[in-house]
Amino acid sequence: MATKHDLISVGKGMLLPPHVEALQKDFAIHYLPGAAAEWPAFLAPLAGKVRFLQTTGFNGADAALMNALPKLEIISCIGVGVDAIDLKAAKARGIAVTNTPEVLNDCVADLAIGLMIGASRRLALADRYVRSGEWAKKGAMPVASRVTGKRLGIIGLGKIGKEIATRAKGFRMEIGYHGRNKQADVPYRYFDDAAKMAAESDFIVVICPGGEATRHIVNEKVMRALGPKGILINVSRGSTVDELALIRVLKEGALGGAALDVFAQEPTAAPELSAMDNVFLAPHIGSATWETRVDMGNLAIANLVAHLQGKKLLTPVV
Repeated sequence: MATKHDLISVGKGMLLPPHVEALQKDFAIHYLPGAAAEWPAFLAPLAGKVRFLQTTGFNGADAALMNALPKLEIISCIGVGVDAIDLKAAKARGIAVTNTPEVLNDCVADLAIGLMIGASRRLALADRYVRSGEWAKKGAMPVASRVTGKRLGIIGLGKIGKEIATRAKGFRMEIGYHGRNKQADVPYRYFDDAAKMAAESDFIVVICPGGEATRHIVNEKVMRALGPKGILINVSRGSTVDELALIRVLKEGALGGAALDVFAQEPTAAPELSAMDNVFLAPHIGSATWETRVDMGNLAIANLVAHLQGKKLLTPVV
């Protein structure tokens, strides 16, 4: 029997049955406990032999975890965002880091458009209106707002942002974008200031990377510029939106609504947001389709196997 290599898995829920089966061909999988207090006892017998670690964009890997594994050579992340991984520590140790770009672009873009429609047409409220019997008691629900023909501002026109724009064109939307630099090869209007773009938008979709560089890129000024009829959609990271400011402007009526797939303190949403009828909520499901999660896991495994075999990594970050 071939020797199996020890691998620590962080975020067990992202590994689907076919992934586990594929990993077990080459690796002995050790699932990191959810409680950090249990980590020292769990890691102690593995510290001298674990070279491989699989994690997720949500769980990441900090310097302390890396330091507890002196033989660690690669961190394979299921997810695009690597802001939860201490890349500086990984680079200093010579630990390779990979992620799973491209394969989730369509699903995240689909959800962004779905959230836009859901918030604009108040679909969560409409669902409750039917289920509760309010329709029969009170008659027609108050009218909502349409999406077609409106102005969309995108914060972060990367590959997912471009997919969102492509879909928005089908709704005959006027599209603008904000990012660090103007892109020469796109037909959309560039704004060097997010608040200026918000002032000329009906919807803002946030799809930039997380991390300190984009922390609260959507601040109170941006929200107020979007205005009492505007809707904010966030499918990036909870850190990109100032959540306290968001609650404040929504309560004041200074912002028309929000549709959020990500939050400041996951896996919970602020109670104030949950109580608002003009806020459409989802539990961080941007990539959460069977097809996409299979593709993401397969790519993460392919990177692990490539490293095991001494081959070039497919999607290196560090």
